[in-house]
Amino acid sequence: MKAVTKVGITLGDPAGIGPEIVAAALATASREWRSRITVYGDREPLERGARAMRVDLPSDLHLVESGRAEGITPGSPNVSSGAAQVHYLETAVAAAARHELAAIVTAPISKTWARRAGFEFLGHTEMLAARLGARDVAMFFVGPKLRVALATVHRPLAEVVSDLSTDRVRGVIELVVDSMIRDLGVTAPRIGVVGLNPHAGEDGLLGDEDADIIAPALDPPIPPATLVGPLVPDAAFRDAVHGRYDALIAMYHDQGLIPVKLVDFEESVNVTLGLPIVRTSPDHGTAYDIAGQGIARSVSMQRALALAFEMVGRRAAVK
Repeated sequence: MKAVTKVGITLGDPAGIGPEIVAAALATASREWRSRITVYGDREPLERGARAMRVDLPSDLHLVESGRAEGITPGSPNVSSGAAQVHYLETAVAAAARHELAAIVTAPISKTWARRAGFEFLGHTEMLAARLGARDVAMFFVGPKLRVALATVHRPLAEVVSDLSTDRVRGVIELVVDSMIRDLGVTAPRIGVVGLNPHAGEDGLLGDEDADIIAPALDPPIPPATLVGPLVPDAAFRDAVHGRYDALIAMYHDQGLIPVKLVDFEESVNVTLGLPIVRTSPDHGTAYDIAGQGIARSVSMQRALALAFEMVGRRAAVK
């Protein structure tokens, strides 16, 4: 049976910069890529985005429209834009569930307006996991200098410790090792696991979580990968930038995302690990303050699309 290699792109919030960065990414896509892309959105905001970015939409564009984007103004989200972005995503995910898509590249949504339009999930990750039957998923940020996965995601800092468990940290380690080898072609990845507390607990003086929760997650080994940790947080990211580790596991959202956005902001791609399909996304939000002005930078969206095709190609090659 021939592997599915089609890639879907969701337009995100049509009141944000999604239409602009999607139009720009399509304009730079090769003919071979365009033949495999389906965009889930509406023509009016996509054409508006193309005009703002001064690019032409491909004549061979395959677009699945919802008809829900009428009367939406860039930079002015409302319930209509919220409903449109939810519909784009639901339609693409339904296609993936029917095995019509190997990957989905998602432009940014507004969690607030999606929720007001009836979206029951915190974000893309939770919705994709539920719809596609994935038990364990993780957010993995892939950039040219840093690759960072998160053990916990959108949790208040006061709840991070209660959410952390050895099983959860181990599960994220296993997902990252699998993706590094299968999706990114790193045959013997070096994975650094970052500690939770300053100095990784300083032998218990600054907290027991590093020794009691994190350290046991590194055993047993996962050859051919090398697992190292718990690492002192204030040194781990510098060491990764300088090549000591191929990827890091951070314990909470800002521990991982602050260095990623400092070092790789425009080029980092958000990858959801653990799904039966590839899912990538640019590592930024809807940017309502600049929507419609044609000044949005599409680098992260272009990289998200390129990484999706790379991952799909690698997975298809081993089937």
